[in-house]
Amino acid sequence: MNNILSVTSKAIEQIKKIMSNAPNGMDSVVIGVDKSGCSGYSYKLDFGNSSVLNNFEIINQDGAKVLIDPKATMFLLGSVMDYREDKLASRFVFDNPNEKSTCGCGESFNI
Repeated sequence: MNNILSVTSKAIEQIKKIMSNAPNGMDSVVIGVDKSGCSGYSYKLDFGNSSVLNNFEIINQDGAKVLIDPKATMFLLGSVMDYREDKLASRFVFDNPNEKSTCGCGESFNI
């Protein structure tokens, strides 16, 4: 199911950089959603081992591997993951058409 999440080329390049320093045995970035923050949910990124994580959607793109936690699928449908930099910060961002609102700091969202 490849319409869950699209990943931009800038995000892929950053994932490759991160994975070059990943702990032994980790071959991917795992995307999840946690119930937290002032708006209700927040995105969660972590290292993963694709041979151990069953039932996760896998995106293999340009030499980078992204796994999507099955519990996050309904929150991410149609989203785009990007990597953005400005004068003050650099971060992964999610352009999510399912979001109804976000908190003032942009760290959490509501669906």
